[in-house]
Amino acid sequence: MSFLSNTLSRVKPSPTIAMTAKTAELKAAGRDVIGLSAGEPDFDTPQNIKDAAVAAIAAGKTKYTAPDGIPELKEAVCAKMKRDHGLDYTPAQVSVGTGGKQTLYNALMATLNDGDEVIIPAPYWVSYPDMVLLAGGAPVVVETSLDTKFKLTADQLEAAITPNTKWLIFNSPSNPTGAGYSREELKALTDVLMRHPHVWVMTDDMYEHLAYDGFEFCTPAEIEPGLYERTLTCNGVSKAYAMTGWRIGYAAGPVELIAAMRKIQSQSTSNPCSVSQWAAVEALNGTQDFLAPNNVVFKRRRDLVIEMLSQIDGLTCPTPEGAFYVYPSIAGLIGKTTPKGTVIENDEAFANALLNEADVAVVFGAAFGLSPNFRVSYATSDEALKTACTRIQDFCASLT
Repeated sequence: MSFLSNTLSRVKPSPTIAMTAKTAELKAAGRDVIGLSAGEPDFDTPQNIKDAAVAAIAAGKTKYTAPDGIPELKEAVCAKMKRDHGLDYTPAQVSVGTGGKQTLYNALMATLNDGDEVIIPAPYWVSYPDMVLLAGGAPVVVETSLDTKFKLTADQLEAAITPNTKWLIFNSPSNPTGAGYSREELKALTDVLMRHPHVWVMTDDMYEHLAYDGFEFCTPAEIEPGLYERTLTCNGVSKAYAMTGWRIGYAAGPVELIAAMRKIQSQSTSNPCSVSQWAAVEALNGTQDFLAPNNVVFKRRRDLVIEMLSQIDGLTCPTPEGAFYVYPSIAGLIGKTTPKGTVIENDEAFANALLNEADVAVVFGAAFGLSPNFRVSYATSDEALKTACTRIQDFCASLT
């Protein structure tokens, strides 16, 4: 009998974290590896947010808090939801967790039973299916395509819903594609959901503020008020506020669901870091002036990467609406061979060869549920991106 739980056989380690760790290992060994695998802004946390954390420490705000967040942060979340989306929530409808991942996980653990299905459009963030499996549910992966810019269509959603469907996990702008749904595209999906009142919506809005070319972000409960009572709107301060290490995420939804999530959190991690919570209060309530200049930088980097990758024969790179990722297709490179004799049988072979032979770290598409692609994170310096894209160009040109 194995000492370890059978639950572990249902899940796998995060491929994105694994690639980031491999990159760090190679760098420590002296390799000049450029990492484009981590979903983490290279900007520093804004000064006003850091000052708020220092002030919280000085004021002794370093004790336990309520399991799912201080009242001040819950009030800030409510104000943000009203300000940005016209959605009315009370603090009793808000849960604060240790990063966005925990709020998603808590909701799945609190609601899924054996046989419950969760619709997950692919490409997806790597953790969605595994969290569903850990909670005892069944992921129902619906593959999108390059033709729809990797967006789920209303017909696909309709076809995926069964009597066992409990959740749709919805992410816009998307990790890994950067695809953002317009109001019209989202309205088509919410119309389907209104015909199936047993299906709830879990939104991952983490990249809300990272949008380009006039794209206007919107969230399901904002588009269709009829979904308000069965929507969990999830977000956090990690990406737009450059606070990945602070580990603060939040969710707003029906009181009964939030209470169930609180029960899960009270018996697992309990409260998020108290100092991080006070920093997040400032992030949500304080100046947002840095968002627009940061987006100018991200858009410039996006355009740089797309321009350089689009010059590669056999590679197709669509232009995303948001986030800080591109998701090129390598369909035209499958079957080719590297100078060291590696056959590009799939996108995982491509990513491994690119790392081993060209010192560029990306994440292969199969990790996100849709091949043959790879994800590039352009949340790094222009100089590093230019060098990395030149290496990718040279690598692809060397294939025979």
